Amino acid sequence: MFDKKVIAITGAGSGIGRALALDLAGRGAVLALADKDEVGLAETRRLLGNRPASMTTLDVTDTAALKAWVDGAVAEWGRLDGIINNAGLSVVAPFAECPAEDFDRVMAVNFTGVVEGCRAALPHVKASAARDGVGWIVNVSSVFGMMGYPTQSAYNASKYAVRGLTEALAIELAITDPNVAVIRVHPGGIKTNVARNSKRIALLPGQDPNTDFAAEFEKNAPTTPEQAAATIIRGMERRSPRVLIGPDARFIDWMVRLFPVSHFKVIGNFLGRRK
Repeated sequence: MFDKKVIAITGAGSGIGRALALDLAGRGAVLALADKDEVGLAETRRLLGNRPASMTTLDVTDTAALKAWVDGAVAEWGRLDGIINNAGLSVVAPFAECPAEDFDRVMAVNFTGVVEGCRAALPHVKASAARDGVGWIVNVSSVFGMMGYPTQSAYNASKYAVRGLTEALAIELAITDPNVAVIRVHPGGIKTNVARNSKRIALLPGQDPNTDFAAEFEKNAPTTPEQAAATIIRGMERRSPRVLIGPDARFIDWMVRLFPVSHFKVIGNFLGRRK
């Protein structure tokens, strides 16, 4: 299915983005990869060997650069069959203590970057899908796009926004361009650098400031980037509108469906027990 398909991926310098690049390359895809991390992107290039791929260092909040990257991929490879909007970041702070510039930065990377990635890629993906019968718009949300979580208000807001955008786009394209599969992805805990790279601004009362939250997250994260990538690609093959990654994501999905009003109390009680 992916042989000679041209797929663009943001956040390809590490984690899920790199794992997606390696897996798709092994299936014959041609890749247009982007990341802010030049060193990480170079390592992805090394791991890909001589498989066809272009590398672009950019910040997804630079809309002109993002569009130029997509258009450049089309110019280089002659088409664009799909985009995976994967780049993201987080800050740790209760809402009242989160500076506006940090909140806005999370929204700009996690949501506006996805919006502009879709906007830049959509005409090309629609053209490929109309010609060959398949195209993909894949937007990475989170389990935090399914439930709120304390100290993650900015991340929650951005990932809920990605979810809403993707659901609306899926309904629209099902009418106008049914060959384009629009997929929203909800990863649970994945063993990536996102927690380690998070900016920790403030904690809730009672939380130990000496705790290595990144190490705790990695220890408890049940899913590897490679497993996450394989799940996403399986969702692309099946044209699944929603992809849940990991047993924790499936549990959270069950919890919020079963207890749509009171599930936050379960979370609060759980956090209280951990103090």
